[in-house]
Amino acid sequence: MSPDGASGETYAYLGPELTFTESALLTVPGAAEARRVPATSVNAALQLVLDGEVGAAMVPIENSVEGGVTATLDAIAVSEELRIIREVVVPVRFNLLARPGTRLEDVRVVATHSHAIAQCRGWVDEHLPDVEYLPSSSTAAAGVALTGPGPWPWDAAICAPVVGERYGLTVLAADIGDRSGAVTRFVLVSRPRPLPPRTGSDKTTIVVPLPDDHPGALMEILEQFATRGVNLSRIESRPTGAYLGDYFFSIDAEGHLEDARVADALAGLHRISPATRFLGSYPRADESVPSVARHHRDQAFEEAFRWVRSLARRTGDGDPPRR
Repeated sequence: MSPDGASGETYAYLGPELTFTESALLTVPGAAEARRVPATSVNAALQLVLDGEVGAAMVPIENSVEGGVTATLDAIAVSEELRIIREVVVPVRFNLLARPGTRLEDVRVVATHSHAIAQCRGWVDEHLPDVEYLPSSSTAAAGVALTGPGPWPWDAAICAPVVGERYGLTVLAADIGDRSGAVTRFVLVSRPRPLPPRTGSDKTTIVVPLPDDHPGALMEILEQFATRGVNLSRIESRPTGAYLGDYFFSIDAEGHLEDARVADALAGLHRISPATRFLGSYPRADESVPSVARHHRDQAFEEAFRWVRSLARRTGDGDPPRR
């Protein structure tokens, strides 16, 4: 079983079929031929991993319009038995779909996932200002429900175009997203396993709780990255649920754990917050290679450590110099 999902792997994903999450999963080598289990929620998909029912689960984690998917951020933050081993970025387009014979003026209730309605809010407010919104576990689930026996709790669904094509639903409006070029980022999550090898275009995800709230606490965390030349591509605060004002930070950093600058930054974070959790190092979906200054490269760290060790040897007995 390879770290990024080879043949013989089994998968869960946020279902039902034809979700954007399934589209993301199908980009993983071998996933099209593998056993795939649709789950009704992010938590259910991840629980299948924890229970050993599947080897890995694909779940959404971030959208270019709406931001982080809180269900995923919170679920992976609290479990010590989950690791991110891969990321996938999928373009997202939305159609307004309904049962044949339905007209746009007939629509009173629309269902979809909360992130989908957020990405289509401008269109909905303009064309369906009085519509009621009902949340669904996924965009595809909202559409598939319209194909079952009535009565139907909603008149139309906001889904990927493929849902209408598969189930013969009527397209009341096409491409209704407010932002062209919108994408959703998905992550493949497994139990702890060997890290995917360093590629030079990698990302590391961690969770850093604040050990105590004091002026400059966040700055102390950010300094660990800044002084080592590690760029952050995402940082979000999430409540721990313990009490009001108690937060942890979910962070994506450019680089791999095997990069000296990243390892040194994590060591610094652990000194500040011993409860810091490592959630994985994995290849970036965009294959972008970060620009790293000479003094932040592995060789510079190695030379610096050799120099410090040499100072100890110069005392004559191998001990560090006396202060």
